[in-house]
Amino acid sequence: MDVQQDLYEVVRAMPKIELHRHLEGAVRLETLIDIARDFGMEMPEYHPEVLRPFVQMMPDEPRTWQNFLAKFRVLRQFFLSPSVIRRITREVVEDAAYDNIKYMELRFTPRALCNSIKATPDEVVQWVCETAQTTAKEHNIQVRLIVSMNRHESVEVGEEVTKAAISHMHMGVVGIDLAGSENDYMAYPFRHVFHMGRSAGLHVTLHAGEWQGADSVWDAISNIGAERIGHGIRAIEDSGVVNVLLQRNITLEVCPSSNVDSGVVKHMSAHQLPILVASGLPITINTDDPLVSGISLTDELIRVMQYLPFSLDDIKQFMLNAAQSAFLNDDERRVLIAQFREWLQI
Repeated sequence: MDVQQDLYEVVRAMPKIELHRHLEGAVRLETLIDIARDFGMEMPEYHPEVLRPFVQMMPDEPRTWQNFLAKFRVLRQFFLSPSVIRRITREVVEDAAYDNIKYMELRFTPRALCNSIKATPDEVVQWVCETAQTTAKEHNIQVRLIVSMNRHESVEVGEEVTKAAISHMHMGVVGIDLAGSENDYMAYPFRHVFHMGRSAGLHVTLHAGEWQGADSVWDAISNIGAERIGHGIRAIEDSGVVNVLLQRNITLEVCPSSNVDSGVVKHMSAHQLPILVASGLPITINTDDPLVSGISLTDELIRVMQYLPFSLDDIKQFMLNAAQSAFLNDDERRVLIAQFREWLQI
């Protein structure tokens, strides 16, 4: 076995944590084909390779945000029934468990999942929660859920989604998230929505500092009170924002391959990750959208070591950072941290 393959097997077998994975971007390609066939979706041929270029970034495809987001416009057409949503949820949890992820916070956007069916956000959250928790028990993985809303949607939609999240906290919902175009929409209008969620006991994470600069991160932490930042890599452009992140111990959920695929970073070797780590910020490594980027968490960690100056010990530290940043209560988090210290021997 060559050195690279040996390292891959070590990382795959290592217990891992994922804090930033979207349900909608983690579907199995073969499952999409089954759905297309079952629902008579028009395709030239019901074969994974026919569909792949429409839902996954291809090697020769320009890395632009337009091409990246186009994959999701296709993917959202497949959520055609409650049984489909349940199947996809089950398989996403199974795939994480197969990659030896021991703790995962899976986020999903109820409005995106109920666009094609007559369902409420509350019903969608119920289906995802029930399926995720049942599957997690079967596969020895802890799963918590983060309910997401989009910046371009109305505040009223955000209120509805947050109420659904609150009503399912007893079923594993631990946080709320704001995603979508930072360039065109500030987080500020949603401040009372997130206050409502936080008052009920939900944690808060926001997508920021990826397609927009450090001012987007400042908007997320000053106006919304984000505890973690999804991506956040452009925070490094403003030392004042970095200092606030450090003072508040706000963790960044970094997704390197996704940053490259969306055109924010030109190449993995040019990623801001080493600078972010050197600044002292708590950093975690995540996949974002495994199908769209064609990766597992193991793949992502291997890429970080292959293209950037990080070792296996650094990867273990990223996992410990994730345990320390998990949206759990204090007792649960202490147990998770102790488990990972023992498993990783750090």
